[in-house]
Amino acid sequence: MSTSSISWTEITTQVAGTGLHITEGGSGETLLVLHDEMGLQGHRAFTDELARDFNVHIPAHPGFGITERLDWVMNMRDLAGWYLRAIEELGLERINVLGFSMGGWLAAEMACQSPRIFNKMALVAPTGIKPPTGEILDMFLIVAKEYIEVSLLDSAATPEFSTICPEEPSPEQVELWEAAREEACRLTWRPYMYHPALPHLLGRVKDLPTLLVWGDQDPVIPISAGEAYQQAIQDSRLEIIPNCGHHPEFESTAEFVSLVRNFFA
Repeated sequence: MSTSSISWTEITTQVAGTGLHITEGGSGETLLVLHDEMGLQGHRAFTDELARDFNVHIPAHPGFGITERLDWVMNMRDLAGWYLRAIEELGLERINVLGFSMGGWLAAEMACQSPRIFNKMALVAPTGIKPPTGEILDMFLIVAKEYIEVSLLDSAATPEFSTICPEEPSPEQVELWEAAREEACRLTWRPYMYHPALPHLLGRVKDLPTLLVWGDQDPVIPISAGEAYQQAIQDSRLEIIPNCGHHPEFESTAEFVSLVRNFFA
C-alpha cells in the first residue's frame, strides 16, 4: 500500500443541537465512518488508504468522550434519529457509510428509519442482531484494554496494535475508553448489544447495496450474526476475511481496504 501522507483536519461544528467533533481527510465522494463501542480511534492506516479515493468523515459519537453527551439519547434508535438530523444539516445525504461493530448497528438503524439516506452501506462485524448461535462477548466483564486485546486474533501480528492499545495507555486514553464504555452501556444494555426488532425493521432496506464484512474467527460477534444480517437485508453480501478476529481493518488491512474500496467504487 502507498505510504504517502494524507492531510487530516479536526473540526467541531454546531449541528443538531450539539458541537459535533469530526476528523476529515481525503477527496472524492463522501464516506462516513462510524466508530465502534470503544470510541473514536481517529485516522489509521485503513482510513489513510480510503482517503486516497474518498472524502472521509469520522465523527465522534455524542457521549463517547469527545462530543458532548445528549441526555435525551437513551438508546441506539435515538442516536440513529439524531444522526439522521445531523447528516441532513451537514448536507451529507446520499453518502456512503462504513460502520464498525456498534457503529455498524448505528448505520443499520439509520437505514431502517431512512432507507434512502445512504448510497451504499458497509457494516463490519456489526452488533444489533442477536446471534442465532453463539453469544456477543460482554465487554463489561473485562477492562477496556483486555477487551481490545481479546477482540484481535493475534495482537502481536497486528502492526498498529501498539498504537491502538498501548502497553501503558496514557491517563487521557484510559479516560476516553471509560467514557466510551459508560455511554455504550447506557445505549445498548438490556438487551445487551442488540435490538430484537432490528431483523424485521431491516425489511425496509430493499434497494441499498450492502456489504457485510466479518473476520473468520471473530471472538466478539459470532459469524451467525452476519448470516442473520444477510438474511434480513435484501441482496446484501457477506464477505469473510480469513485469519482475522473482530477487526479486519487492523488485522488484514490491505485485503480489507481492497474489499471496501471496490464495493464503494
